[in-house]
Amino acid sequence: MKGQEYAPFLSKIVKVKKHTEIEYTFSMEYFGKVKPGQFFQVSIPKYGEAPISVSGIGPDYVDLTIRRVGRVTGEVFERYEGDSLFMRGPYGNGFDVDDYKDSELVIIAGGTGVSPVRGVAEYFSHHPGEQRGMTMIAGFKSPGDILFQADFKEWEKTMDLFLTVDGAEDGYEGRVGLVTKYIPDLNLKDASSAKAIVVGPPAMMRFSVKGLLERGFLEENIWVSYERKMCCGIGKCGHCRIGDKYVCVDGPVFPYTVGKNLLD
Repeated sequence: MKGQEYAPFLSKIVKVKKHTEIEYTFSMEYFGKVKPGQFFQVSIPKYGEAPISVSGIGPDYVDLTIRRVGRVTGEVFERYEGDSLFMRGPYGNGFDVDDYKDSELVIIAGGTGVSPVRGVAEYFSHHPGEQRGMTMIAGFKSPGDILFQADFKEWEKTMDLFLTVDGAEDGYEGRVGLVTKYIPDLNLKDASSAKAIVVGPPAMMRFSVKGLLERGFLEENIWVSYERKMCCGIGKCGHCRIGDKYVCVDGPVFPYTVGKNLLD
């Protein structure tokens, strides 16, 4: 509702799924339009609020995958199914699945960077006929840090999946190495028309984009998502401003042609 973009609303916790000791997905009751890559501000009175990316979209809920790293998120972890949290949003520019239809799509994501692209992967895993091909390279620090394990098992049925970890543990038999290691292995019909999404730590994104460009991807066919402290969500406070862009409004998803120029 116009004039209410800063007003929080109470949302019921529909389900809580534990991934690791510090990363849970909270399915929050929500009725409205939302895109993968957008974010909500989640708040608890007296504790503050934190921006959380949308990691899943349902008919009457959104998934928010939260890492326990501070005062607000620590308190969120004390909430359980049936409890409620305050939310406001969704905010920002997300991924539009229409941009990737009828094309080869490559998604490269590192760690919690899988969260904002999960909705895109989920959509095309259920609509494989709307693409010419899809590949996902997802990297995590260790096998114990892997998020969305059940999703990866489903996604590999409809796409080429490279799931890798930085360091192996005893008994682990999967891939080892940085995500950039597997860019040369991409099986593409035409890299110059393929499209890519890259999300993760800054260094990972920088070298992943470099690898894609070396494979023949065009800059205008690459999208990136930036992690930055977003406070107001509506471009008023200036905390997330980079140059003349506000990440909370103009991003966090940017075409690489724009994102490559956003330097602090």
